[in-house]
Amino acid sequence: MDEWPEPIVRVQSLAESNLSSLPDRYIKPASQRPTTIEEAPAATNIPIIDLEGLFLEDGSPDEAIMAQISEACREWGFFQVLNHGVRPELMDAARENWREFFHLPVNEKETHRNSPKTYEGYGSRLGVEKGAILDWSDYYFLHLLPPHLKDFNKWPSFPPTIREVIDEYGKEVVNLCGRIMKVLSLNLGLKEEKFQDAFGGENIGACLRVNYYPKCPRPELALGLSSHSDPGGMTILLPDDQVFGLQVRKNDMWITVKPHPHAFIVNIGDQIQILSNSAYKSVEHRVIVNSEKERVSLAFFYNPKSDIPIQPLQELVSTHNPPLYPPMTFDQYRLFIRTQGPQGKSHVESHVSPR
Repeated sequence: MDEWPEPIVRVQSLAESNLSSLPDRYIKPASQRPTTIEEAPAATNIPIIDLEGLFLEDGSPDEAIMAQISEACREWGFFQVLNHGVRPELMDAARENWREFFHLPVNEKETHRNSPKTYEGYGSRLGVEKGAILDWSDYYFLHLLPPHLKDFNKWPSFPPTIREVIDEYGKEVVNLCGRIMKVLSLNLGLKEEKFQDAFGGENIGACLRVNYYPKCPRPELALGLSSHSDPGGMTILLPDDQVFGLQVRKNDMWITVKPHPHAFIVNIGDQIQILSNSAYKSVEHRVIVNSEKERVSLAFFYNPKSDIPIQPLQELVSTHNPPLYPPMTFDQYRLFIRTQGPQGKSHVESHVSPR
C-alpha cells in the first residue's frame, strides 16, 4: 500500500490550533477511555532492577539479579533497569534532539513524511483502516538494523547532531538487548545464546519509533497510543521522566508507570512470548495524554530477522507442554498487525495453535 487511505492530519498542528474540543476522529469508544478501567493505587509501579554487576568478572551472571528479571518477565512482562550501561548524557541527548525535531515548522517535517509501505519517516497513524479512531500522537520511525535497511537519508538532518546521536544511541541499546537476551535464555534453563540464535544471531532487526504526544484538550476521551502488546521481540523504552504517560495492564487494572530518572523500561514482545511458549508474557500497555504538557519518548524495538519462522523453542516443549504457536515469520506477523492497527492482545492470541 503506497498511500494512506485518507489525508493525514498532524496531531501537533491540531494541538497548536488551541482547540477547545476534541475532533471526533480522536474520541475513543467509552470502553477504551482512560477512566473506564480501575487504576491501580498510585504507589504501585513495575519492578525496578539494578543491573550493576549483572555479569560477574568470570562472565557468569549474578543469580539474584537473574531471579528478579525472571520474575518480572513471568509476572509483569515489564520492568525498569538502572545501571544498564548506556550513558545518561546520551539518553538525554537522544530525547532532546528529537524534541527539537518535533518543534520544527510543519513544512520542514513534512519532507520526511512516511507511507504505509515502509512506515519509515514522519507519521501520524499506524493502521490503514479508513475511518478508524486515531491516537493522539505523531511519531518518527526509522530502521537501524539490518545494515542494508539503515538509510541516513531517511533520518532527519536537523538538529545537526541528531544522526550521530541516534546512531550511537542505537549501538549502545543493541548491546544492552544482547545482554538481556542472554539472561532470558539462562532463566529458562537454555544455553545463553539460544534466544539470540533463534532471532538470527547477528542478523537481527532493530528500529526506533520516537513518539510525540502533544497537549490534548480532552485527555479523558483520548489515548496517545491504543492498548496493544508489542509485536516484536523486546522493547527498550526511553520515557519522558518528567511526564507520566505509559500504563501497563495487570490483573485487569491499569498501572501508571513512574519512570526512574535515566532508567530504561524493558518489555517483552510477542515474539519472545512465542519463543518461550508463553513462559514469558508480552503485556498490554497504552499511553495516556494530558492537557498541560507534551511528552516525547523513544521506543527501541529489538526484533528477529524478518524471514526466520518463529515458533516455541524445541527445548521448552514436551508432551505435557505442547507448542502453543505455529511457526510464523516476523514479516508475516507484522503485516497482520499493520493492516489491523493496535488491538490489545488479540494478535498473539489469534495466533495460538488450534487444539
